[in-house]
Amino acid sequence: MSAGPIAPPFDEGRARAVVQAFEEAWNRRVAEEIPRTCTADTRWRYRDAFVGGRENIVPFLRERWPIQEHYKLRKELWSYWANRISVRFVSEWRHRDSGQWYRTHGNEHWEFAPDGLQSVLDLSANDIPIEESGRTL
Repeated sequence: MSAGPIAPPFDEGRARAVVQAFEEAWNRRVAEEIPRTCTADTRWRYRDAFVGGRENIVPFLRERWPIQEHYKLRKELWSYWANRISVRFVSEWRHRDSGQWYRTHGNEHWEFAPDGLQSVLDLSANDIPIEESGRTL
């Protein structure tokens, strides 16, 4: 989000802009960009991992992202209210070690500080093995 974070409270247009900015950032896969959108004391539940604090995000992503090759993500605004946004997402990627393709479906719930930085990320997801010919993204 080059012009700085979009601060809550969110209306539909602002919520959609936040979702689009986060989708673009995750698709770029530059780990150092992600903490810039988070509070210093951000709390993440990312599947079965718990990450606390902005300083722990880059090491977490640098460990996780290389496993997911040819990654592509789409996020869709599901709901918003005041300082919260929920999204549904789907991603497709190939496992670095096995070569198996996956489609991941999930939900994310975000909370934001008054300055527009993300203070909470709560992500649940399921990975479904797919054939490369079945990719849609």
